[in-house]
Amino acid sequence: MAHSVSPARLDATAAAAEPSVGTLVQSAMADMSTLVRSEIELAKAEIGRSAKKAGISVALFGAAGVLAAFAGIYLFVTIAEALTALGLPRWVSYGIVTLFLLVLAGILALIGRRMLRRVEKPERTLETLSDLPDVLHREAPGQRHRAIPEVSNGQVKRAGTQSYTL
Repeated sequence: MAHSVSPARLDATAAAAEPSVGTLVQSAMADMSTLVRSEIELAKAEIGRSAKKAGISVALFGAAGVLAAFAGIYLFVTIAEALTALGLPRWVSYGIVTLFLLVLAGILALIGRRMLRRVEKPERTLETLSDLPDVLHREAPGQRHRAIPEVSNGQVKRAGTQSYTL
């Protein structure tokens, strides 16, 4: 009689050859973790070299700003002394320069206030954040309690009448 394998033995061999779903998920999670760690290390290596140069550049811009501020002070002192040379008393010429700076500061503050009022709220972000608890709520498989927005050609269509362009 030729060598034969019983069906029960065939099923046991096939089951031993194929890993379980839990093993596959665990392996995929380990691979994903390794991939994420490798990507982070690559980003650190690439950014590390340029971060030092960027830090030095920021320090140089800061030093330039401080020197420009000192130069501005001397500019206004020079303007005040020039007014004194025109025959005005020194206290009047410095008062004129100080008044000019206060008026300029007030105008800039009003412009800044007007621009600040025009800043728009991030409406879509606030809307999606308010939907976040509903999205995170676990639903039974095959059941959906809320409609999913449809996206096509950069246009988002919601279940109601609302829609907006990305």
